[in-house]
Amino acid sequence: MMLGAEQLMIAAVSLMFFPIVAILCLTIVLASFGKSLGIRRTYVALLLRIFEFAGTKLAAHTTYEDESDSEDEDQEENPAESENGNGNGGHVIKRDFYLTVTRGLMRPEWEPFKKNFELSDICYFTKCGMEAIIEDDVTHRFNAGELASWNLLTRTNTGYQLTSARLTVLWCIGFLVRYCVLFPFRLILAAVAIIWLVVSTAFLGYFPPSPLKRSMYSRVSLMSFRIMARACSAVITFHNQENRVKNGICVANHTSPIDVFMLSCDNCYALVGQAHGGLLGLLQRALGRATSHVFFERSEVKDRHLVAQRLKEHVNDLDKLPILIFPEGTCINNTSVMMFKKGSFEVSTTIYPVAIKYDMRFGDAFWDSSKHGMVTHLFNIMTSWALVCDIWYLPPMQRQENEDAVQFANRVKREIAKQGGLVDLDWDGQLKRTQAKESWKQKPQEQYSNMLKVD
Repeated sequence: MMLGAEQLMIAAVSLMFFPIVAILCLTIVLASFGKSLGIRRTYVALLLRIFEFAGTKLAAHTTYEDESDSEDEDQEENPAESENGNGNGGHVIKRDFYLTVTRGLMRPEWEPFKKNFELSDICYFTKCGMEAIIEDDVTHRFNAGELASWNLLTRTNTGYQLTSARLTVLWCIGFLVRYCVLFPFRLILAAVAIIWLVVSTAFLGYFPPSPLKRSMYSRVSLMSFRIMARACSAVITFHNQENRVKNGICVANHTSPIDVFMLSCDNCYALVGQAHGGLLGLLQRALGRATSHVFFERSEVKDRHLVAQRLKEHVNDLDKLPILIFPEGTCINNTSVMMFKKGSFEVSTTIYPVAIKYDMRFGDAFWDSSKHGMVTHLFNIMTSWALVCDIWYLPPMQRQENEDAVQFANRVKREIAKQGGLVDLDWDGQLKRTQAKESWKQKPQEQYSNMLKVD
């Protein structure tokens, strides 16, 4: 019996080996030339129908379970609050703007206002602090975004797979497909892409700088990153490709190091950033052998003048690739765009903005570096359903007269947020790692002190 089972397994592997190798080779060849048979888009459309079915079953089950609880809550609810729209469907805290305006603590800058100090003003600031803690618009941007419906991944919603027998069977099938079929296939593709990138860039490193070397690197880069994108089952839609950067500085919102893979499927860039170790360091060293990138050591990053000088030298050389910069300086969960650092906007007066928006229903591209290492992050992506994203090339933006680098950066950030459907926030993304600056704390204190009457 054991011998028969082994023979059967060997026969099955033999039958599957050549079709699998053929599919891998076809995928690599198509990716190398930027072609597609439309299978991934069909796969994504099928996933949407499955998610819709799962959402319908989950909603029906949840409605049935909560029906009695909802009736009890409706009876206890205050009718006056329901009519005014301030019942349980509203926010946890309704901010009291009447108190703010009548006390004069929030008025337009062009309306001068003076008031006497009142001890009750302390209550107002205490209330604002409690509101900021409960309705925080900043720190939850550093966590994975919430989904409106379940996507059959327990990493996004826990416990739904046990809601009903049908959902349990559906989740089990999805688990087997993701981990036993898609992940091994994607892992092989990723290994091929990395090996091809390392070997080919090492070979190109022996060539002197020339148009031929740049052309060869462009082909190698596009091939490698397109294969890497296939390893994530990436479905990328590029918009307004006539606005692609050829020279200069390109800036984009930042969700994950995967952003580089997505953008590099359509264009070649010189990368800017801190030198890393591990897998990222391997890729950085491979890319640096073949063309000019701007990677800094940790000690050099703190020297702004050195960084700006190297960026200017790169931008002024028209023979070099355009620079790709993520001015936020950290990864945000793709629901908002946070403060852009002004450095890159001081270097050049022309900026090429790019907006990146991922569809979180198929997989979360956000990298929470405080919780996961790079390898774990890549594993999570490669065991998700797919990466679906839209990339918009915005028209180049010029720095206007009498506009400083900060104002220019904010204007570019607003356009990226508007195009990508993201929330435009003025907060610094480095709040994920550091405390708020003292100057931010002093600003409301100064505003309040200027309102007080001084005899």
